[in-house]
Amino acid sequence: MVGELKLRVKVMIADDNSFVREGMKIILTSFPEFDVVAAVRDGKEAIDFCKQNEVDVALLDVRMPKVNGVEATRIITEQTKAKPLILTTFDDDEYILDAVKYGAKGYLLKNNDPNLVRNAIISVHEGHNVIQDVVLDRIKSNLIVEKKEEAKPVKINRSLFTEREWSIISLIAKGLSNREISKQLFISEGTVANYVTTILGKTGLEHRTQIAIYYLTGEVDH
Repeated sequence: MVGELKLRVKVMIADDNSFVREGMKIILTSFPEFDVVAAVRDGKEAIDFCKQNEVDVALLDVRMPKVNGVEATRIITEQTKAKPLILTTFDDDEYILDAVKYGAKGYLLKNNDPNLVRNAIISVHEGHNVIQDVVLDRIKSNLIVEKKEEAKPVKINRSLFTEREWSIISLIAKGLSNREISKQLFISEGTVANYVTTILGKTGLEHRTQIAIYYLTGEVDH
């Protein structure tokens, strides 16, 4: 639970806009749960810092010089223990699905309510994926409008799933964590995790966020 978190979360902020970067730093340092270990200007600095220092959650802008947030997400996920959380705007739609593929744990709109920012970071730190409804709606719109010729979307095949699996898919799409799903369905958290693994195997998807997109849109690009 958010209120039970005792350890300070080491957060790194990466944004080439100094106003956003310093503003986010001020917001996060106002919460006792966070230790802002760095505020850097581009994706390369973010990667280098995460490789050389202990970082729990890396807040990454999408559009940055030298290395953008999507590529930084890929490298940070592959080479460090930091969990990337994307700072996004509606202008960054084209990058969001790639960021999912490369390991981003969530998407947070800039200039959000400070408490929402706090809760999102803590949730990602605890191992959950976080995606705001407005961002998910934007993804859904893009998937419907933009049909890439080379993409091979996975179509929903309802018959693939048991009733319990389908229930879990729908709850994931509502943003519930494994713990919350286990309480709602009266099964253990480990059982939920096993179901999620089975669902990913049946769909060929790689990430929990893709399950939500799969359910809400009827398809998702690999």
